[in-house]
Amino acid sequence: MGTPHNSAEPGEIARTVLMPGDPFRAEFIAKNWLTDVKLVNQIRNIYAFTGRYHDTEVTVMASGMGMPSIGIYSYELFAQYNVDDIIRIGTAGSYCDRLKLYDVVLAEGCWSESSYAATQNGDASDTKYPDQQLNQIILDAGNLANIQIKPAKIHSSDVFYRQPEMESFRDFYEKHGCECVEMESFALFHNAQVLGKRAACLLTISDSFVTREKTSAEERRSAFGSMMEAALKAAEILGKRQAAMK
Repeated sequence: MGTPHNSAEPGEIARTVLMPGDPFRAEFIAKNWLTDVKLVNQIRNIYAFTGRYHDTEVTVMASGMGMPSIGIYSYELFAQYNVDDIIRIGTAGSYCDRLKLYDVVLAEGCWSESSYAATQNGDASDTKYPDQQLNQIILDAGNLANIQIKPAKIHSSDVFYRQPEMESFRDFYEKHGCECVEMESFALFHNAQVLGKRAACLLTISDSFVTREKTSAEERRSAFGSMMEAALKAAEILGKRQAAMK
């Protein structure tokens, strides 16, 4: 039996899920990297595909935009579909010179002004962290695939359009050490913490607040191959470890 947001049946979702925001990015990954692919959810056009990367079963499922959306989907995946690991694969805006267009970033932690955690279970902390073991697996996967991954603290924001009189990207960089911004990881990391699961976040820099460079919508959907390959390789490492433990 599925949920109001996910029509997949028990067993149709893999234990490792890669989670882009864009449904069409999920479709692109499934069609270009997976074999034996099955569409297991399309409620609200939030596509989920389960297939195989080499010999490893992987699900790629969109999260939609923002913390409420990824909060629903990731909670259900962890709590109702027996998912062990979710790796978010998304885009981010750079707050600093170190992170340039197309760089692949691994979140070491995310600071947020969001009320998501406080509303969900009364947790008032403003910084959430990924699973360190899962982060190391992703770094190992990047090394195996010869992909440079830059660890960084990130800003996870509830707001995409911020009024000019409010704090700027420079304030978030200087006050909180955040080197880039996205909109989902704080909720994902919180859900993993609450439910005793593992989560991580890989990002590709799609635009820069410093240089004002930006990628196109089509590039954000399909041109971030390094991030996708690193995440898939990490899923393969996880799959082999799970198989060895049986």
